[in-house]
Amino acid sequence: MSAPPRKVLGRLSLPERTFVADALRTETVGGVLLLIAAVAALIWANVPALHSSYESVSHYHLGPAALGLDLSVEHWAADGLLAIFFFVAGIELKRELVAGDLKDPKAAALPVVAALCGMAVPALVYALTNLTGGGSLAGWAVPTATDIAFALAVLAVIGTWLPSALRAFLLTLAVVDDLFAILIIAVFFTADIDFAALGGAAAGLAVFWFLLRKGVRGWYVYVPLALVIWALMYNSGVHATIAGVAMGLMLRCSTREGEKQSPGEHIEHLVRPLSAGLAVPLFALFSAGVSVSGGALGDVFRQPETLGVVLGLVVGKALGIFGGTWLTARFTRASLSDDLAWADVFAVATLAGIGFTVSLLIGELAFDGDATLTDEVKAAVLLGSLIAATLATVLLKLRNAEYRRLYEAEERDEDHSGIPDVYEEDDPAYHLRMAAIHERKAAEHRRIAELKTAERLAEVAGGAGEEDDRRA
Repeated sequence: MSAPPRKVLGRLSLPERTFVADALRTETVGGVLLLIAAVAALIWANVPALHSSYESVSHYHLGPAALGLDLSVEHWAADGLLAIFFFVAGIELKRELVAGDLKDPKAAALPVVAALCGMAVPALVYALTNLTGGGSLAGWAVPTATDIAFALAVLAVIGTWLPSALRAFLLTLAVVDDLFAILIIAVFFTADIDFAALGGAAAGLAVFWFLLRKGVRGWYVYVPLALVIWALMYNSGVHATIAGVAMGLMLRCSTREGEKQSPGEHIEHLVRPLSAGLAVPLFALFSAGVSVSGGALGDVFRQPETLGVVLGLVVGKALGIFGGTWLTARFTRASLSDDLAWADVFAVATLAGIGFTVSLLIGELAFDGDATLTDEVKAAVLLGSLIAATLATVLLKLRNAEYRRLYEAEERDEDHSGIPDVYEEDDPAYHLRMAAIHERKAAEHRRIAELKTAERLAEVAGGAGEEDDRRA
């Protein structure tokens, strides 16, 4: 007897569903703050009376020059604050590898292939656009990234009831996407390397790992060490955010006996609000301030570099992720969850075309030294993300009634156990509780029926007495 076909994007396990819900809640709040920061940056940079102050603050330098850290505020946001973002990304990746969807090779195949296709196709679209248009290939990596916080903020704003399986798919997709974005930054955007500083950073990471394995605790130990590692990594010529992800990957994300959560999950719970609520919005504030005049937006569709970014985010991401998901299901003989349609996967793939934070960072690295083209590429990232968000909104709204039905079915808890009923259907105790509830309801209905019957009999008897009196 052959095994039933495996379902893709099926219902999550209860622990995974709880973790995803908690993670997405913080990311959604952070995404709303990110939207606010992006709008504030655009206003600050485009209102004539405020523009000069935006430039002054962004380019104001501070930091110890003797340590090679005399950086502008914009630079501190990109290299310093984003290291916190990538630290959280490293923990997320480690957790996915040891306890999440990426632990099981069969389950991992879907988000990994979808993420790889979702990065390769946008890069290909960008390259083809620039080869035919005579543009620069330097920005091929700009449209490859997905901004999960921005995507979740869009979901929060439009009020869709996207099922947890699709939300988890989007989250896992973004984690894998972040990993490859980190590799792209490390491999393709590292120029001259200072091996002495790089060796110092490696030694610091070794000490960091040793202290973790020995069970040493205390933020006053790890925070100063992390700052030293970050500074050495920055001075080595390797992008400083790599230090963040390296430290995140070193944390233990598996629970031991007597632990409610692993150290990695505990630290992620503490640091994620700092990342989503402060680090990423401040980066957006000092990176999204580009000219958005009608002429500047029109130029986005005339230059091959900027057109390639827009097409990569809007067309490449949707086709890449959808195609990768469909091919994985096709060649592993898996079938889509009965509750979902392929149109739902395409809508989420379109939503993944929002490539804000990491795309802006890669745009700065790709066209470093050309301030004009850097700003134009940033404008293309903003416009491409806006178009992707609008298209996804339309597609998701078309199925929102069905999403709401699925969401309510997932949340139903008729036995008041604190666990949704769909997770207890195989538990005999659940059915005994439901039987008791229905018996109490049946008894109450029988009591009401007897009461109503007695009232009707009394009315009939009273009516007959009055009629006899009138005849007499």
